[in-house]
Amino acid sequence: MLNKKLLNTLVLAALAVPTLAMAEDAPAAADAAASPHTVTGNVGIVSDYVYRGIAQTSHNPAIQGGFDYAHASGLYAGVWGSNVSWIADSGAVAAGSVGMELDTYAGFKNTFAEDFSYDVGFVRYNYLGKYTPAAGFAKADTDEIYGAVGYKWISAKYSYGLGQFLTVPGAAGTNYLDLTATVPVADTGITVVAHVGKQTYKGATAAAFANSPTYTDYKFGVTKDFGGYVFGLAYTSTNATPFYTYPTTVGGNWGKGVVAASLTHAL
Repeated sequence: MLNKKLLNTLVLAALAVPTLAMAEDAPAAADAAASPHTVTGNVGIVSDYVYRGIAQTSHNPAIQGGFDYAHASGLYAGVWGSNVSWIADSGAVAAGSVGMELDTYAGFKNTFAEDFSYDVGFVRYNYLGKYTPAAGFAKADTDEIYGAVGYKWISAKYSYGLGQFLTVPGAAGTNYLDLTATVPVADTGITVVAHVGKQTYKGATAAAFANSPTYTDYKFGVTKDFGGYVFGLAYTSTNATPFYTYPTTVGGNWGKGVVAASLTHAL
């Protein structure tokens, strides 16, 4: 079942956006157009929340949304949320409940030379709820720093974990390297996306698992913009070990090949 608290939050946020926009546009139109500040929002639904190739809702739907602030200098910050179930479904919770992911991030991005770009920043994956981790697990909250470089429609990004990583304790140095191509099809509103990434776990705890949590994921998808409503369809798969396989009642193999549909609206 979708998280009611998250749904209510996103609805209220959607209603709040026009107020933010009017406050931004309060000066004369010319001054507003020249403002270096931009605030945007988005809300959407996805048939299967898959992150880095692994199901986050045990192959069930999710409601998602967030807000972003950007400055003309390249500075940005934002918040993004979704319902999740993987923490409890994986057996990492001894008592209590946790069913919402709320990510906060900030960074700086800009261009250099011709057709080149870069992006550096910090993200914290917050998992909201009052719960006690099961023996051998840590709380899921995770901190990462990242850096990316892009050329036209292709980019490479490296993310580096600063401590425990998604319930795995002592995992500093865990990292994710990905290569993504995002190719717009001229005058159609269609964008084609191809991606490959590798999640590598570090630390004594991860090394002691019977099945390694390290894996490679692949994705191919397409999106179509219908006047501010973006429909997406993507196929993802991994070579994940049985580390990511659970009972069929909670989705079975979380790293198996799946097709997910999404619909997102910019606020």
